[in-house]
Amino acid sequence: MDLFRATIQDLLRAYRSKETSPVEVCQTLLERIDRYDSSIGAFLRIDREGLLEQAAQAANNLDRPLAGVPLAIKDNISTQGLETTCGSRILQGYRPPYDATVISLLKNAGAVILGKTNCDEFAMGSSTENSAYQQTRNPWNTEYTPGGSSGGSAAAVAAGFAFGGFGSDTGGSVRQPASLCGIVGLKPTYGRVSRYGLVAFGSSLDCIGTLSRSVEDAALLLETIAGHDRNDSTSSTAPVPEYSAMMKHARVLRVGIPREYFGEGIDPELAGKIESSLESMERAGIVKLQSISLPHTDYAIAAYYVIATAEASSNLSRFDGVRYGYRASDTNLRKMYARTRADGFGAEVKRRIMLGTFALSAGYYDAYYMRASRIRSLIAEDFRRAFEEVDLICTPTSPTPAFRLGEKVDDPLSMYLSDVYTVTMNLAGLPAISVPCGLHSSGLPVGLQIIGNYLDETTMFALGSSFLKKFPITLPELS
Repeated sequence: MDLFRATIQDLLRAYRSKETSPVEVCQTLLERIDRYDSSIGAFLRIDREGLLEQAAQAANNLDRPLAGVPLAIKDNISTQGLETTCGSRILQGYRPPYDATVISLLKNAGAVILGKTNCDEFAMGSSTENSAYQQTRNPWNTEYTPGGSSGGSAAAVAAGFAFGGFGSDTGGSVRQPASLCGIVGLKPTYGRVSRYGLVAFGSSLDCIGTLSRSVEDAALLLETIAGHDRNDSTSSTAPVPEYSAMMKHARVLRVGIPREYFGEGIDPELAGKIESSLESMERAGIVKLQSISLPHTDYAIAAYYVIATAEASSNLSRFDGVRYGYRASDTNLRKMYARTRADGFGAEVKRRIMLGTFALSAGYYDAYYMRASRIRSLIAEDFRRAFEEVDLICTPTSPTPAFRLGEKVDDPLSMYLSDVYTVTMNLAGLPAISVPCGLHSSGLPVGLQIIGNYLDETTMFALGSSFLKKFPITLPELS
């Protein structure tokens, strides 16, 4: 078994056949991280002592569904006793006194928490260049970004540092880095996974998602973390299917191709690769393609950034130097608040707080926030109508392959447009998965996005699995 390209399913089989043990695997991963992560920058911190202790415990109970599987966790998901900063100086030194529900479920399933991965500050960004601590680089080419904001977890999985990763997807922050790093990135239906313990950015948009090397692994990870949580009243009470046992489809799937996703702004070669791969699936009798229209797509980016920044301006008001992390030294309370936020937050976070505060201010609320909310309803209605005709919808995940570090840092609008094909699913609350779809002539991966109907992750997994069997992943060599 090639440990650094193996899937979770491969690893579990190796444990059960006594080919290797959780402690041996964790020690090997630590050696690889020590050797290569200085050039990738995926991890902010590794829980070395806790990791080997968890691995030893897992070795004594290999019957659990994720026993001994090392996973990387984005730094905005709370881990008890392990520093959680959201990539921000304002939370430097903050150690949550509790685990997020997702972390508790993973630990109960026997998973091993490797450490916390780098991210854009408070998940605000599309390149993982907005972290207060370090840059993360794409394992395929270290001159390029891994995407964002879950770029640390995506890079860790693509580089062979972890067998799976977790991130948060508010506007595409799991799917876009998965696409740019050539792995599988899943955003479940809103509410399918508890948000308890995820540091909030845009509460009505945030989803915890998975990063993996196969669709089967994504199904297994979702199966472990999905379900109702009494600590999150927005979590769904719908039963959780056995996704990993329901991956096969016995019929030709009707797949909608929205015209609006193949227009201006997309890299022509990338669009051609997506279209040719879908046509190949149709020739193989797996899908029947159908042109559809999602007419309000053009308004999605504007509506998303009004709603997301408005919610962020409210959620981030709690970081004032009194309750969490960093506090500026000033005896005057008002000045302490102001200086803590001025020193603690980075430029992108301040920009979004100001935009959101403006959108919610008296006199502008109806003109911006209410109008954006109406557009959100129209976008959801577009998808509802589309799913009366098709089983799934396929689009590119990103309009371009990975871009160079620094290329878009001084152009926020260009950076925001990196999410142009992913934000609509967050506005509508739909599930979506990005799977690799071959390589661009630049040598960088291309991602295909498969969108499912509400709570229908099963059909999405079935097509994703068929797709990866036809176009298998090839992960990069590190040097």
